[in-house]
Amino acid sequence: MPVPLAVSASATLLTVAQLNQRVRDLLDAGLDEVWVVGEVSNLRVPPSGHLYFSLKDARSQIAAVMFRSANQLLAFRPADGMEVIVRGRVGLYDVRGDLQLYVDAMEPRGVGSLQLALEQLKKKLAAEGLFAEARKRPLPFLPRGVGIVTALRGAAIHDLLVVLRTRHPQVRVVVRPVRVQGKDAPADIVAALADLQRLQGIDVIIVGRGGGSLEDLWAFNDERVARAIAASGVPVVSAVGHEVDVTIADLVADRRAPTPSAAAAMVVPDCADLGAWITATAHTLRAAMQRQLRRHGKELAAHARLLRDPRQVLTTLRLRTDELGERLLRATTARVRLAHGELQSGADHLQALSPLAVLERGYSIARRADTGVVVRDARALAAGDELDLAFARGSARVRVAGQRGD
Repeated sequence: MPVPLAVSASATLLTVAQLNQRVRDLLDAGLDEVWVVGEVSNLRVPPSGHLYFSLKDARSQIAAVMFRSANQLLAFRPADGMEVIVRGRVGLYDVRGDLQLYVDAMEPRGVGSLQLALEQLKKKLAAEGLFAEARKRPLPFLPRGVGIVTALRGAAIHDLLVVLRTRHPQVRVVVRPVRVQGKDAPADIVAALADLQRLQGIDVIIVGRGGGSLEDLWAFNDERVARAIAASGVPVVSAVGHEVDVTIADLVADRRAPTPSAAAAMVVPDCADLGAWITATAHTLRAAMQRQLRRHGKELAAHARLLRDPRQVLTTLRLRTDELGERLLRATTARVRLAHGELQSGADHLQALSPLAVLERGYSIARRADTGVVVRDARALAAGDELDLAFARGSARVRVAGQRGD
């Protein structure tokens, strides 16, 4: 038989909620801030935008949550299997009595968050083909206008303008000043690219700034800036930082320049060099044309020696034409005479065979008056039949009185 539980009269009875509340208060008092290293697993992101995951090591794990207000500040995207360092507080979710780590900051272990975010975005944009050489356009040889997206203060704008004016003083330059670092810089750069594309005569755009740390250059690693450069209606040259700095803007742009000065030299030709090239090319072309003229002159002289005087050729052709005309006339006359003789002979033959010729010799042709049929046998006639007799001149109708024997 079970032994009844002995409850001291001085004992305080707690509900489950009260117990969980006391545990939570103790945790809040003793573990208000902790730093924990572990591996992310079972990561899920519901529509609320909060991050729910487990943080584990080789021996144990703890449930963790990072609310949307905190994870929106992350530069990288956490993923299962990633080792991270987190800052937070340990608390008890007293509804279910679950121990939970509430995270308010996170860094990838072994690599900075910005570097990790950069690598993640590179991989994403590369998979979409934004870095592919096939989609990049050539720069115009002699642009009408150059747009510049950079800060008004700093060495970059000075270097760009000096090189542009030195190499091509006549080119139109439009500077759209922007903030090149800070949280508002990406949106400012995107707006500047759109503004310059709306201007007529801007054939190429330079986007850039001077050098700096990864944090200083971070605006040019922003996904919005990368997509705006890729969607630009005119070619874009990226000139961010120094030669050793490579940003996502450099990878997406149609051309990458190691420095702002190099970008300016890339988009416009040097007018002095261009003038010298034109002069040299004109000299080369003139010399080539003179050689061609001399060669063709020699060929013309050689052909001229082989040609006869056109007047002599014309005289010969006229004489030949007269001779052929006379021969044609004689041949035609002879042919007409022959044809006339043949025609007369045929006519005489036909005349001899003609019934009219027979009638001229005193004969006549008898036809029945009623049918017009020629009568060839007297036995086909009967007394009283009427006949039409045709003579050499005229005809007569007669009536048969009777037949005579053969």
